Amino acid sequence: MPLELLPDSRPKETKRVTAFRGLNWVPIFCANCGADGGWVPEENCTFAFYLCDPCAVRHGKIDGTYMVPDEAFFEKVKEAQVEKFGRVLTPQETADALGQEEHILSKLAKERPRR
Repeated sequence: MPLELLPDSRPKETKRVTAFRGLNWVPIFCANCGADGGWVPEENCTFAFYLCDPCAVRHGKIDGTYMVPDEAFFEKVKEAQVEKFGRVLTPQETADALGQEEHILSKLAKERPRR
């Protein structure tokens, strides 16, 4: 049985690296249409697969995974932050929270479906 792998959404050659909060970030793009998909940290990121919402809807579910639209997931994250902290956390606070295994945001990040 052949091994089916998802394509990497990071560029083969990184021409745009952005430094933010002590990390270098590289862009990712939709694996189907090439639409902007945001940024991932360059260090410790060995793979990123991303489908924009229109392509995810058009192509449907990927076998062996389940999907939640980005807007729905990030709304859930925002609601959890407001409920727990009374506000949306700053990017640095979010990064710090993701480094703590028992933090609510770390738990939500583990729930996020991988496309």
